Amino acid sequence: MTLATGRPLLGDGAEVLALPIAPGADGPLAGPGTAEVGKALGLDLAAFAAREKATGAVGDMVSVPIPSGTGPEQVLLVGVGAGGVTELRRAGAAVARRVRTRKTLSTTLGMSVTADGLRALVEGLALGSYSYGLRSGPQKPQAVGAVTLHVKGNERVVAAAGEALDRGRVTASAVCLARDLANTPSAKKTPAWLADQAAAMAKKSGLGVKVWDPEQLTREGFGGLLAVGGGAAPRRGPRLIQLTHTPTGATGPHIVLVGKGITFDSGGLSLKPNDGMVAMKADMAGGAAVIGAMSALRALQIPVRVTGLVAAAENMPSGSAYRPGDVIRHYGGRTVEVLNTDAEGRLVLADALAYADAKLNPDLVVDLATLTGAATLALTRRIGALFSNDERLATALLAAGDSSGDRLWRLPLTEDYRCALESPVADLAHVPRDRKVQGGAITAALFLREFAGPRRWAHIDMAGPGKIDADEHENTKGGTGYGVRLLLRWLESYRR
Repeated sequence: MTLATGRPLLGDGAEVLALPIAPGADGPLAGPGTAEVGKALGLDLAAFAAREKATGAVGDMVSVPIPSGTGPEQVLLVGVGAGGVTELRRAGAAVARRVRTRKTLSTTLGMSVTADGLRALVEGLALGSYSYGLRSGPQKPQAVGAVTLHVKGNERVVAAAGEALDRGRVTASAVCLARDLANTPSAKKTPAWLADQAAAMAKKSGLGVKVWDPEQLTREGFGGLLAVGGGAAPRRGPRLIQLTHTPTGATGPHIVLVGKGITFDSGGLSLKPNDGMVAMKADMAGGAAVIGAMSALRALQIPVRVTGLVAAAENMPSGSAYRPGDVIRHYGGRTVEVLNTDAEGRLVLADALAYADAKLNPDLVVDLATLTGAATLALTRRIGALFSNDERLATALLAAGDSSGDRLWRLPLTEDYRCALESPVADLAHVPRDRKVQGGAITAALFLREFAGPRRWAHIDMAGPGKIDADEHENTKGGTGYGVRLLLRWLESYRR
């Protein structure tokens, strides 16, 4: 994507020109550039939009017939609604899907918006173009070849637009990395493969990297990872991945991000039904979000120290699989009674959280996981559940969710439910013994809190928005990359 200033809208040779329209009391209102193009073409584009019953609502689109040889092959009038950040992101995604087979697109959708609005538009255009597939043979283009964004203003405005474009492009690339990782089939995506992908990204992005293999995990006592990964074939054994961003002159807190990296979840001996396994290649979407976010830290010049941990394992049934009734000794020594091997995500996260608490001395810890169906039942596939022991941290994450498009809703850490995790044989159980106890997302968060230590901590249950069944706005079917934009917006707040 490139910026253009002062260039005639019909003079840049683009195949498609997208112009904004907005809702009005008496019909759609023409946005920036529409009058100029309409005059050049001899058309009243606002009147045309009204005749075509365009509303100006977000993503509402009409195509204007263009005489041959007069400019672009197609002019699209694109609804931007109220023109806010969310509307621009969604409008950008709608345009991207409409023109994905074209070579060039020119647009004024970001001509007179704020830097945040332009960034959202860039993210929408890029994320709406995303596709993943492993088909053989020639493929049709899945994304427009080149995009020109027309802006206007003085040097300061243009400079801010350029920065917004760069930040949007970096963010979208990080989201697409997370999507690629989540969408990769599990036959290929072993914990070792995921570690290799993280290491390759770290080398490219200027990060430090450390990986624990099963032997090292055994020596250091990561009992949760070893138990969950014990049923997999030896070459598919568990890994703990650590990524470090330590900028020169780092200021502010040390932040640790922890992601669930279950590369396939069969449920283990508590086997899932077939339909429940179909989407389980994306059960490492929390880990993918951490890897994706870490990939962008240097490019976005995040000044704080950030450590990313991904607890990766494959949860499979076999003669060496862990069993209901087993007692696991986690990193640091705490024991946990296993009651359901399909509640494995919290067990690998517990090891990573306990390690962060004991060895990394963080000021803030945020974990992300596709953890519970209960969170999806409560909040649907559009919103993630947020739990936190710190009001300031929760407020900052909620704000980042609103601005980024990775929305959150805070749920309570209800102390009355903690007793449901009591065990007669271990320090605690990882799920309630009494199946009548409700609040599955809450009891999972309470379990994780036990391992986070006396830290400012937040848990994000992204079981709903981490993977979806159909394209919606800027999100795509399969792994969505949820959490990357959220984390980056939050971390960028430390720039100010």
